[in-house]
Amino acid sequence: MAEVVSLVPVRAGSKGLPDKNTRQFAGRPLFEHAVRQGIRTTGGCVVSTDINSILKADFDDNRQIHKRSEALATDQAPIELAIIEAIERCYLHTQTIVLLQATSPTRQDRDVHAAIELYQTGEFDLVMSVAPHDNSVLKFGTVTNDRYVPVADPAYCFANRQQLPEVFKPNGAVYVFSAAWLLENGALATNRIGALIMPLNRSLDIDTLEDFEQAERIFVSARESGDAVQEH
Repeated sequence: MAEVVSLVPVRAGSKGLPDKNTRQFAGRPLFEHAVRQGIRTTGGCVVSTDINSILKADFDDNRQIHKRSEALATDQAPIELAIIEAIERCYLHTQTIVLLQATSPTRQDRDVHAAIELYQTGEFDLVMSVAPHDNSVLKFGTVTNDRYVPVADPAYCFANRQQLPEVFKPNGAVYVFSAAWLLENGALATNRIGALIMPLNRSLDIDTLEDFEQAERIFVSARESGDAVQEH
């Protein structure tokens, strides 16, 4: 298999929007957009799923279907364990993995390419996509035994918002890392994370029907305007 491969996790269970991964989105099941994007942007795509209709389907493109273990298909199972299982079962030990969430359909091919290029600089263990967020979170903290513990610099708690630095949060769209590194590290957490900044309109993560409908409007509009490298 190619040096860089994509991995699309597609789980059956969803509390916010039932069967969202297989729901029709702009003419195709939602997960299909991530799979086809993975095939376009990397050397192949592995689909990790517990959905019978996907497991039984006959596909004629460059994808490999991995049956995810039942224990790793719950909403409580850490995503790292499902990824590790796919790496080991599909013999991806030497590959660079590009994780593409099916629930981020407004992600564009250029975002995937940019994340791979940033990872290939060799400066980071992991590259992940992020989006701008309200910087007032820098004033937040936890309370233990009546003591307030700031999550960041205590001075931020008393600064004007205009004085606070920009803040970004993971948007779940793209993650790039080495399979060998994840197997050794055992988790995605690391102090060496590269950030690919994406705009908010390409950072939607579908959890509800409202999210789904909003993402579909953005996706279709981008496709029709030619603003995205997306398959018609």
